Amino acid sequence: MHGLAVDGKALRGTRTSSGGDTVHLLSAALHEGRHVIAQRQVQDKSNEIPSFRPLLAGLDLTGVVITADAMHTQTGHAAQILAQGGDYILIVKANRPTLLRQLKDLPWNQIPLGDRTTGTGHGRGEIRRIKICGVRPGLPFPGAVQAVQVKRRRVRRTPGGRTKVTMKTVYAVTSLKPGRATPARTGELMRGHWQVEALHHVRDVTFGEDASRVRTGNAPRAMAAFRNLAIGLAGALGWTNMAEAVEHYHANPAHALQWFGLTI
Repeated sequence: MHGLAVDGKALRGTRTSSGGDTVHLLSAALHEGRHVIAQRQVQDKSNEIPSFRPLLAGLDLTGVVITADAMHTQTGHAAQILAQGGDYILIVKANRPTLLRQLKDLPWNQIPLGDRTTGTGHGRGEIRRIKICGVRPGLPFPGAVQAVQVKRRRVRRTPGGRTKVTMKTVYAVTSLKPGRATPARTGELMRGHWQVEALHHVRDVTFGEDASRVRTGNAPRAMAAFRNLAIGLAGALGWTNMAEAVEHYHANPAHALQWFGLTI
């Protein structure tokens, strides 16, 4: 079972062919390895929602779990994923008020804790508690058979040495039936979605995407595809620090050509 994250990114400083909107790309990236397997440019004067279904059209989603943020918790999106043989975990927020209210009203206090994880990073510690509840029948969302509640407790040290504690509860729906994924694996898939955010960060910080002078027409989309390819190939070769990989191949271009069986 593989996770496939769908998420969008605006390329700051760019302009579409019509000279209007900033170029905005919607991508589908594997959680493991951050390989982008599909990318589509969002149409002018629109948002990511109409681009979601064309992005995934034609893909074999058997054994794939689509993860996406609340914008894409749409009935049509869910129906398409199921029709193509896949499953989904979709975040539910205030843009789906009825669905969110139904999830909040589930008897979470009576449901045992499914999994608990801890982690540190970026100067903060985090505890995540996950519960999963069966919801069929009665939940008005295609294929949804379970609801997920994740409670996150974050502890962060402020520059002044004080401790700041924040609590956040996130709800989601999933088509994964009980037994298909444990609470621990469900939590992994939800956390894995942020690999696409890490991919976007690498494109910005390491590859200087937002500072690029390639800003008009189809060129920004093409350059984003090349950056995705480079990141995916470097990851496949075992690089975990993309900045180090870029520095290495900049100093040793012949090593990069060896990827393709070429020499200079």
